[in-house]
Amino acid sequence: MEKNSTSRYEYLSDNPDIKTLPIMLSLIIGAFFAILNETLLNIALTTLMVEFDINLPTVQWMATGFMLVMGIVIPVSALLIQWFTTRQLFLGTMIIFTIGTTIAASAPTFGILLTGRLIQAVGTGMLMPIMFNVFLLMYPPHKRGRIMGIVGLVIMFAPAIGPTLSGIIVEYLGWRFLFITVIPFSLFSIVFAYFFLVNVSEVTRPKIDIPSIVFSTVGFGATIYGFSSVGESEAGFLSPVVLLSLLLGISGIFLFAYRQLRLDEPIMDLRVFKYPMYRHAVIMFLIIIMTMFASEIILPIYMQGPLALSAATAGILLLPGSLLNGALSPFMGQLFDKVGPRPMMIPATIVLSGTMFMMSRLDTDSSVWMIVIGFLLLMISVSAIMMPAQTNGLNQLPKRLYPHGTAVISTLQPMAGAIGVSVFISILNARQASYLSNAETPDDPATIDLAMVAGVELVYFIAFVVSTIAAVMALRVYRARPVDIAETEAK
Repeated sequence: MEKNSTSRYEYLSDNPDIKTLPIMLSLIIGAFFAILNETLLNIALTTLMVEFDINLPTVQWMATGFMLVMGIVIPVSALLIQWFTTRQLFLGTMIIFTIGTTIAASAPTFGILLTGRLIQAVGTGMLMPIMFNVFLLMYPPHKRGRIMGIVGLVIMFAPAIGPTLSGIIVEYLGWRFLFITVIPFSLFSIVFAYFFLVNVSEVTRPKIDIPSIVFSTVGFGATIYGFSSVGESEAGFLSPVVLLSLLLGISGIFLFAYRQLRLDEPIMDLRVFKYPMYRHAVIMFLIIIMTMFASEIILPIYMQGPLALSAATAGILLLPGSLLNGALSPFMGQLFDKVGPRPMMIPATIVLSGTMFMMSRLDTDSSVWMIVIGFLLLMISVSAIMMPAQTNGLNQLPKRLYPHGTAVISTLQPMAGAIGVSVFISILNARQASYLSNAETPDDPATIDLAMVAGVELVYFIAFVVSTIAAVMALRVYRARPVDIAETEAK
């Protein structure tokens, strides 16, 4: 039996008969452990390469394949949110996620492990749009900074702490426990949500446009696949598979966007981009995601390579930054409610740029403290940029566009992650290969380490350039006001 939440109150948090805390806990518990899996395997990639006798481009599919499926699933989230109740969607996605986790935990081969991972991604892909949409409907704009700060605890702290947990678990328990330890929490989330989660969104069941779903699947799927395939051949971006995939993907996205603008009931309403602060938020979000995801992939590889650190040690070194990021997220949300985005984002983007430049100076003799401090500064700046920018952008949208605004951002997250990871790893590999081809002793371990360092330096220098663009953009941000409220006051 479904639990209804219809009332005369504009926001659910204004209704004294509704307890919002259990609703928040239901969503956050499930989302935390699902999103944790986005980076849980980063440090374990080296272990999996040895376990299944596979190379780096192949094992990379544990990360990029996850994002590929999310990129296919998320675009239809705005439609699904209007077709099913909050409880139906959340319980369904968590059950799918748990099934995928169980398959991965018992996988005898890499193919089955990857299959379980991709099933996990189906469940994870829907969770963020559901959670964002629910919180936008539950809380008025002047309270959203604090609430989104708590959400930031999930979407930034969970992936950030993934490498730390992964390193310890892989070192002392084995890679299978990366999945086994998640299953009890997933089951608890399902049971908790069954008893406490109420319906928030309105079920309107808009018309399903099949061509839009086809264009979306082909467009976003092929684009992520193309970028994910860059490192699988020496030709890189000139590989026929990459070029064909990117051409097909870009064409699909163009057709999808064109059709959405012509439909009365689009699957994903791209008119959200007519709001300036939403556009600004999306660009900032993409830059931060690419920078953070790339760093969380490249840094563990560097620490376990040239620095010869164990997986557990590498994970522990990232722990201070991960913990501080999670602790600061709610505080950053409250600060956003008080001062707005500009005083937060300008200094944070400057710190981010400086950090990326500092990391571009890493070498084989770099102190572990340089890594710890660099990762600390990275995670502090990310917490002061990403959620404030995202909340500010969503605040400018009218209520009817909430599902679409969250769907667009959630769709772009795996795309940005796939592009960031694939491009930066491709750059790393290309720089390594170039260095070794010019070396007198390319098989010497010391030379191989120097080649890795050269690749890491180039990756972080490019990240520095990208983060500098974010610093310039931060100068143009202002506090957004909900457009429907502004229009009402104007009348």
